[in-house]
Amino acid sequence: MSLGTIATLAYGILAIVGGIMGYAQAQSKASLLSGSISGLLLLVGGVMQLQGQAWGLILAAIVTAALVIVFAIRLAKTRKFMPAGLMIIVGLLSLGLMMPQLV
Repeated sequence: MSLGTIATLAYGILAIVGGIMGYAQAQSKASLLSGSISGLLLLVGGVMQLQGQAWGLILAAIVTAALVIVFAIRLAKTRKFMPAGLMIIVGLLSLGLMMPQLV
């Protein structure tokens, strides 16, 4: 199992947990829905990578890049590090670990 796959799976779990926390704290159905969908897509991408499917890595990279952009916009609007700053940092680290496999 490569570091990129581990990063994909970990980021997927973090996205799901973050969506659940957003719902629990602020009753934000949008957080629950978006965290669940993006987390599940990342987990599917990670599992596909484990099975040797190249499209799993592409899916994971696209979802991760989209999340980094969304959270960067959110951080610029709110100026609050949590959760946007954490998700940006972890997303960029994940992308960095995925890149060697993409090339």
